[in-house]
Amino acid sequence: MGAPVLAVGDGALGFWAALPEVFPATAEQRCWVHKTVNVLASLPKSAHPGAKKHLAEIYNAEDKTHATAAAKTFAATYGAKFPPATAKITGDLDVPLAFYDYPAEHWVHLRTTNPIESTFGTVRHRTRVAKGPGSRAAGLAMAFTLIEAAQARWRVVNAPHLVALDRAGAVFEAGQLVERPTTAPVTQAA
Repeated sequence: MGAPVLAVGDGALGFWAALPEVFPATAEQRCWVHKTVNVLASLPKSAHPGAKKHLAEIYNAEDKTHATAAAKTFAATYGAKFPPATAKITGDLDVPLAFYDYPAEHWVHLRTTNPIESTFGTVRHRTRVAKGPGSRAAGLAMAFTLIEAAQARWRVVNAPHLVALDRAGAVFEAGQLVERPTTAPVTQAA
């Protein structure tokens, strides 16, 4: 397998520690669903509706500039009363906003790991109902069969022709291809 251009995941520290060793050129993107859950866990329930709205304004912004402005608004709104929640957004803002450096058509696919997790959720649910797979071979066969069946329901990547441009190191600003970037793009191994 060639190095991925972007790795999307939750806060699994082992994954993020291993990534630069295995794929040093791969960029990092944190999952916004997990980020939202972590931020809300740092807030009282009464603040959840407003915080969810502010967080959605960040990850649904029209570009990275607007997302950064929305994050500053979140920090101004919640920073004084809830510094831990605010730090979860402002502490590593470039990482959860990494998807803005790719084609706008791909943003919906890159913001979250939920499509992957929902597939494995099916496997987890089935193994719980069956009280475990029995043997390792039976577990692998069951996982393969369930994932293969789930694959039929997967969405196709929006604008698949742009994937090759991503892999080739094309530069995107505000989700649009930059024909002649002012700085040389970082070369990534295919």
